[in-house]
Amino acid sequence: MAANIERLTGIESSFIINVENSRKIKERIIDKFKTIENVKKEIKSKYCLNELKKQGWIEFKDESNIMQMCIDILDFLKVRDFDAAEKLEEQVLFKKSGTDLKKISLWIARCDEISKKQKINEYNSYNLLLLIKDLKKYAYTKKGIIIEEITKLFNLYGIYFVCEKALSGSKVRGCFKVKNRNPAVYITDNYAGKDSFFFELFHELGHCKSDYNDAKNKVIIDGNKEKEERADNFSLSCMIGEKEWKEIIEKYKDEKILYQISNRYEIPMSFIVGRLAKNKYIKYSDQFYIKNYKN
Repeated sequence: MAANIERLTGIESSFIINVENSRKIKERIIDKFKTIENVKKEIKSKYCLNELKKQGWIEFKDESNIMQMCIDILDFLKVRDFDAAEKLEEQVLFKKSGTDLKKISLWIARCDEISKKQKINEYNSYNLLLLIKDLKKYAYTKKGIIIEEITKLFNLYGIYFVCEKALSGSKVRGCFKVKNRNPAVYITDNYAGKDSFFFELFHELGHCKSDYNDAKNKVIIDGNKEKEERADNFSLSCMIGEKEWKEIIEKYKDEKILYQISNRYEIPMSFIVGRLAKNKYIKYSDQFYIKNYKN
């Protein structure tokens, strides 16, 4: 029908289809929320419109038109209506619900959009071991963290990687999912130093190792207790092996020996002091920690 109208009037069929789709979306929105006032109240309170605009995640076509802003949000989330948006939230393994879950869904959509620009290689499980080896080498040899370099490493081994600021008040540090056949690791910039950054990286890669199949249909943020403990233990073992950790806690009062252990096993000092502080062998306020938590 749109093609026939185009032939008769010269109006492009794509324009006609877009207008018709917008009309159907607006009908579904009103059917769900009943009135325009309810739409305004629901969308403004739960979808962080000002922050989405401020952070440049969405360019709203008409800020005076709440229905158009709804369509812009649905386009951003890649869903056809707000019922589908709620089903999208059901795919997220997260212990909390409500507004924070909506913020997380928006953050995931933002990360998905960024990841589209990445050119990645084919993934296989052996790549995971190679990536972990290269990440450990990177952590030891580099003083700082350059996100672009980390991204290239992930992409080289067939994994999407995005580090993106979360929406304010959102309690998310990272997530793991599978896009087509390629794993995707998304983390926020909410890390204090090198040790917390790499702990989160290795934690999500722990999900990649153990929960790849689950992540084909779910976005893993907080899995069950078993999943999270397994990912935590995987991360800790990647950062410092069990044998090396025993040696560290035996000599943790001798700074000179700890530097020797760091050099011998190529473990960043930030990993050593971070774990010692977390396990209360030293304090975060100790000069030894402050001196090394970025190294």
